Formats: sequence, structure tokens, C-alpha cells
Amino acid sequence: MLKIEIVKSEEIIKKVTAVIKKNKINNASLMVIGGIDSCCISTMSKDDAKKYISCVYNEPLELTGTGEIVDGIIHIHVTLGREDKTTLMGHLQWGKVESWFVHVYINEF
Repeated sequence: MLKIEIVKSEEIIKKVTAVIKKNKINNASLMVIGGIDSCCISTMSKDDAKKYISCVYNEPLELTGTGEIVDGIIHIHVTLGREDKTTLMGHLQWGKVESWFVHVYINEF
């Protein structure tokens, strides 16, 4: 298992992409946990499953997620907790860390 720590001023997808390229990881499962300060997630349109709707959130969010790396491409689905106790879910396009950290655990197969 490979652990990646994402810290202040780092972006999750960029950092994980750099690490997996450096380590020549092409296929793996992954788990994500931590806190982020902004992100973009996408979900499917209820009228057209092939149409994605992206939303940017600029607020502190608790984060947990799972995903995969297939042929060197990262795909992460996240659940995000907000101050008002509501939850956001979707495909992580990008996530920026400023206040806390994010840990990504990668299991290559």
C-alpha cells in the first residue's frame, strides 16, 4: 500500500497523478480521507445520464471517498460533509487543501 499525503496549497488529482506516474502505477484501488477547502464535483443529470453537471464549492468540507486507477487514469467518488450537516456526493474533478490535509491510500493490482 502506498500512502500519499496532500498538504497546504496542494490539489488532490494533480498530486496523485504525479505520484502514480513517478511510481509507474497503472491499475489500483484507492481510498481518500481528510479535509479540503474547495473542490469541483460532478454528478449526472436526472434527464440525461450521459450529461454531467459540475459544481464548485468554496468552503471547508470533510471528505471521504473511494476510487480506482485504470490505465493510469484516476476516478474518485467522494462524500463531502458541510457545516450545516448536509452532504454532497459526486465525482471529484479537483480538490484543494489549505487548512488540513488529505490522505490517499493506493492498493496496486
